[in-house]
Amino acid sequence: MRDLMPPLTATLLAAWLSGCAVGPEHARPAAEVPSNYKLADGWRVAAPADALDRGPWWQLFADPVLDGLATRVAVSNQNVAAAAAAYAQAQALVREQRALRFPTVSLSADTGRTGRGAGTGAGSSEGTARSASNFQLGIGSSWEPDVWGRLGRVASAADANAQASAADLASAQLSAQAELVVNYLVLRQLDAQARLLADTVRGYERVLQITQNRYNAGVSPKTDLLQAQTQLASARADTLGLSQRRAQLENAIAVLQGQPPANFSLAPQPWTPTVPAVPVGVPSDLLLRRPDIAAAERRVAVANEQIGVARSAFYPSINLSASAGFGSSRLADLVSVSTSAWSLGLSTVQTVFNAGAIQAQVEGARAAQQQAVARYRQTVLEAFQSVEDQLAVSLVLAQQQTLREQASAAADQVEAQVLNRYNAGQVGFTEVVNAQVTALNARRALAQVQVDRQVAAVSLVAALGGGWQGGTALVDRP
Repeated sequence: MRDLMPPLTATLLAAWLSGCAVGPEHARPAAEVPSNYKLADGWRVAAPADALDRGPWWQLFADPVLDGLATRVAVSNQNVAAAAAAYAQAQALVREQRALRFPTVSLSADTGRTGRGAGTGAGSSEGTARSASNFQLGIGSSWEPDVWGRLGRVASAADANAQASAADLASAQLSAQAELVVNYLVLRQLDAQARLLADTVRGYERVLQITQNRYNAGVSPKTDLLQAQTQLASARADTLGLSQRRAQLENAIAVLQGQPPANFSLAPQPWTPTVPAVPVGVPSDLLLRRPDIAAAERRVAVANEQIGVARSAFYPSINLSASAGFGSSRLADLVSVSTSAWSLGLSTVQTVFNAGAIQAQVEGARAAQQQAVARYRQTVLEAFQSVEDQLAVSLVLAQQQTLREQASAAADQVEAQVLNRYNAGQVGFTEVVNAQVTALNARRALAQVQVDRQVAAVSLVAALGGGWQGGTALVDRP
């Protein structure tokens, strides 16, 4: 019993010292947060972040086809799949590091046979060959008590890294979904422009027929006919250009869903230029909403734990071991008291001199932590910039849309009046062409500003870190 006291004493001492962890405690780095967004005057504050449901934000656009496409991104997009695999790998590393804090137990079994041949050469005595069997069965255990908290900090770092990987996964999903929504909305706007051009082409064909009749009757010169033909051909060429752009967007949507473009198509359908209201909230909520900010903060925690890991190298490492087993030359006598053996051991290692290598490692870990803090603060600043940018874009585009609507309505009236005057022989065909080109450009500019507002809404959602269902929405400026 007295022989067991030193190992037991060492074990109790190690358990008592297991709370003596070294290294700094992690705290979220301070970052300057404004009290309000610069361009958010006139917007109503949303509900707090913890009361908001980060659901399928693309449903704000009320498009069933878009709902189906965006939903498949999370399960089929290969970039998202890679981020999901990285997260699974990080979780496995967490389990591995946690397992290192527990004793390792191993079971061993060994059998063998040794022999010696009979001596027949010069100087050898006559004898017979001999052989013997050897059987061994044992169980062993080793444990490194986490006296200075090194293993705990390694496990904490792995856990923080896994949380950062989870945030990276959320960022990948949000980025892929936002890209798909933007591509889809632009594609539907091209469908609307294609219908607009189709109507324009039919109108130009009627004007060409009228001009042809007037030319045949000797009322209009041939230049009028040539201008009408040029205008019609240009409109048809613009239609083909829209087809090219649409095909490229359709292919991009297919890849975002993890499908070959050859296996995917989207039939044209009417476009609803709805601009949803997006809940902005207060700037401090942004620190909780954005997954990239969360990932940056978790990587600060990882770097902070690495300081403790590096500092633990200043202290001795302790290892406890124990083993028990049986050994016999006969299998029948293997498991018996007379063939048993056991051992308990305590080992410790202390670095005495390494020319300052450990101190350099600690200083390097501190520098890495400061680097992670700087990156976190930069991520926060860029997040605020992104929100402010999209707020500015949204407000300006809302005002532009009102002006574009007025310009388009006025251009339509001018086109109708000039065409009537041309039919009455009061103006030349050049005025008709100018009026028609102006009206078409005004209609297309209106469609463009409408889709720009939708894209800005998507970008604002992404800048805020995701969408919300059921939160207090913001209303557009009057």
